[in-house]
Amino acid sequence: MARIVLTPQLQRFTDTPTVDALAATLRDALEASFAANPRLRGYVLDEQGHVRKHVAIFIDGELIRDRQRLDVALSPASEVFVLPALSGG
Repeated sequence: MARIVLTPQLQRFTDTPTVDALAATLRDALEASFAANPRLRGYVLDEQGHVRKHVAIFIDGELIRDRQRLDVALSPASEVFVLPALSGG
């Protein structure tokens, strides 16, 4: 099962900060996390269903670059980390 992990900064939006899901894609994994944590959807995705600019998602340690296509394949052992993106100068 893929594991979706929400960092402590996002846990204020959640009831379940870690979700294990039978997910073939990133979209499936996010949907499983949203099912367990409905308030999280609006923080992570915009109105078009794309990842918001202030959110970073890592799959097995690699940052996703495409914020629109969420059909990235996951393995059963994948770990998906969702966290607020940092910016500054």
